[in-house]
Amino acid sequence: QVQLVESGGGLVQTGGSLRLSCAASGRTFSSSAMGWFRQAPGKEREFVAAVIYNGATTYYADSVKGRFTISRDNAKNTVYLQMNNLKPEDTAVYYCAARPSPYINGNSAHTTSGYNNWGQGTQVTVSS
Repeated sequence: QVQLVESGGGLVQTGGSLRLSCAASGRTFSSSAMGWFRQAPGKEREFVAAVIYNGATTYYADSVKGRFTISRDNAKNTVYLQMNNLKPEDTAVYYCAARPSPYINGNSAHTTSGYNNWGQGTQVTVSS
């Protein structure tokens, strides 16, 4: 079981940057694919980005491609989400999540059901 704690959220102006961190405890982090999701008020939780166990392959939602970068440091048991050129529509609670497997199959990166551990979330607010 992996326990996840997000940090790094906050208030930023349009065009600004933030880096989210997700610290994991437990021995399985380095063998788990990881993902970031977000949920805005009144909306469903949506996929943002994912990375396989060794960082070699990443996946992104179309809405964040070219602006967000997911990475991981297995020595520090941490996964990151670098967010650049932020827009008001990026405002949401951001969650990191762990998969019970090192890889991501097919188009399953974006489905919440493929993740079995979730953090408590961190708020990101982008002002216009």
